[in-house]
Formats: sequence, C-alpha cells, structure tokens
Amino acid sequence: MSDRLPKLTTPDLVHDLATLDQALYETVTITRTPTLDTALRRLSAAADHSKLSFAVAAGLALCGGRSRRAAVLGVAAVGVASATANLVGKRLVRRRRPHRAEDSPFPGRHVPMPASASFPSGHTASAVAFAAAVGPALPAAAVPLGVLACAVGYSRVHTGVHYPGDVIAGALLGTGSAALVLSLAARTER
Repeated sequence: MSDRLPKLTTPDLVHDLATLDQALYETVTITRTPTLDTALRRLSAAADHSKLSFAVAAGLALCGGRSRRAAVLGVAAVGVASATANLVGKRLVRRRRPHRAEDSPFPGRHVPMPASASFPSGHTASAVAFAAAVGPALPAAAVPLGVLACAVGYSRVHTGVHYPGDVIAGALLGTGSAALVLSLAARTER
C-alpha cells in the first residue's frame, strides 16, 4: 500500500472541474424555486447590456462629488470587463452554452439563450467590475452593489444560460477589471 498522493495532471483536473461544473448546473436546473424564478429572470434581463449598472451610475452622477467619481470609475470598469469578456474571453474559449431540454421542469425561469459563447459570463464580469470599482470610491455602496453583482451572477445560472464556472470566471475578470481601472485612476490623480 502506497502513502503517496495520486499524480494529478492538468487534463484530469480540467475534467474533474468540468464534471463538477455540470453537476452544479444540473442541481440548480432541477431545484424547484417558484418564488425566485420570476425575480431572477427579471434581474437577469435587467442586467443585459449593463443597464442596471448604468442606471445606478446615472443616479450616482446626479449626486455629484465623490458619487460622480465613483460612477465614472464604475462605468470605466464595466467597459474594460465587457470588452475583455466579449471580445477576448468568449472568442478564445468558445464554450458552448448549457443545454436546456425542451422538457425542462421549469421553463418559466429561462431567458432567451444568447448566441455568444458561454465562458466567461459577461453579465457577471460587468456587474462585479462595477461594484468593485464603485465600492472603494463610495464605501456605503459597496455591500449593496456587491450583493446585486452576486445576484446577477447567480441569475445567469438559474435562468439556464451559464454554468457556475462561467460566472466564477466572470467575477474574477470583473474584479481584475476594477483593479486595473482603480490603479490607473490613482496614477492619474498623483
């Protein structure tokens, strides 16, 4: 009997992560949540083209001062995240969207299936980028925007258009986009 750990290879790890991703997605798709279905479908649709983030940014900009600066940082981070997710990430990875069976147990929760690739989630990348860029500039908004970004990410899995891994990658991309924007803004202000 050997006490050594099994050799882990990259293909094995990728396979295991893909299997876990599929299992998590399927668990969400078969879980009955009628109270959440309509709300998450509406949230997912409202996040199309970053409409929620832009609406919040408009409200912040009207307040002036620090709020206006936070809005500008948030919108800039959305731009970086969206461009990176849609023009680079989706074109490089080209992951297929989840399969939604016609006999899906809860078709009322679905939003229209986008034609673009699944990885990474652009909705999540943009929502997280906005929250992560606005939060440091306007701390009172950090928690509400963070919760909203998490809800947008989950809504994409719940409505059947993304795997959880797509959402995690989108969140990481959004965080990185916000960090880049905040770093550039800090250099500019020196």
